[in-house]
Amino acid sequence: MMSILNQLPEVRGSYTSNEPMSHHTWLGVGGPADIIFNPLDEDDLFHFLTNCPHEIPIFTVGAGSNLLVRDGGITGVVIKLSKHMKQITHDGTCIKAQTGATDADVARYAQKAGIGSLEFLIGIPGTIGGGLRMNAGAYGSEFRDITIRAHGFDRNGNRVSATPADMGMAYRHSGAPAGWIFTSAEFQGTKSESTAIKMQMKSIIGSRGAAQPRGVRTGGSTFANPRGSKAWQEIDKAGCRGLQIGGAQVSEKHCNFLINKGNATAEDIETLGETIRQRVLASGGPDLRWEIRRIGKNQSKGTRNAP
Repeated sequence: MMSILNQLPEVRGSYTSNEPMSHHTWLGVGGPADIIFNPLDEDDLFHFLTNCPHEIPIFTVGAGSNLLVRDGGITGVVIKLSKHMKQITHDGTCIKAQTGATDADVARYAQKAGIGSLEFLIGIPGTIGGGLRMNAGAYGSEFRDITIRAHGFDRNGNRVSATPADMGMAYRHSGAPAGWIFTSAEFQGTKSESTAIKMQMKSIIGSRGAAQPRGVRTGGSTFANPRGSKAWQEIDKAGCRGLQIGGAQVSEKHCNFLINKGNATAEDIETLGETIRQRVLASGGPDLRWEIRRIGKNQSKGTRNAP
């Protein structure tokens, strides 16, 4: 059977074959991707999309901070924009960022430019593309509050552009079609003093460090907060703080964080998450919704790529 690589168009960026996704996720787990594609720029991505056979699955991955890739890996092509497509510019109080840029880099850029209202981005691990995809948020603000318009391509290479309202952005949710690949976005800030912005960012970094586990492999918040409550409180009430399955453990410091203690498999982590959900339900709590994105195949069962 012809390999996937032989079916792909020539590009100016780079292809990497059979690449372990454990190298590309903060949790440090995940089987290999058939191909990882790092486009050089938008034109390179457009060329790829318009010439890649439609039967080949495509997945877009950012920093891998909020991603769980299953042990069987990913069939198809993983597109990563964070190697080349991370330019940030501004015009007045409007910032334009390519989606491979990290949230923290955009926050720091805004601070140096004296543009406020984007300070919360310093507290969100990940890239701009991931933030748009899930309407990420922290410290009382979220992407829909600052986004003017996002731009990109659909699976066929057609250009797309949408506002937060167009995408139906809601709490930790965006209704943008799954096949859209965001390449850039404009964000509206406010004129502010650089020193004041820096102080606010320092406060956010401090509170995050005090409340969340550090120096360990984790994937950020595991579950979205249910209406009227906090996910960590529901997990704690269900007696799951410190719960461990295989090499995966619920953080003792913040029990909405799952930790890879060094030898966890993706199956350990996903099983731990599902066990938490069941125990919270059994204790009279809500049906927790995964905030971490889960993709790929289970090694033992060989299931299809699935969210």
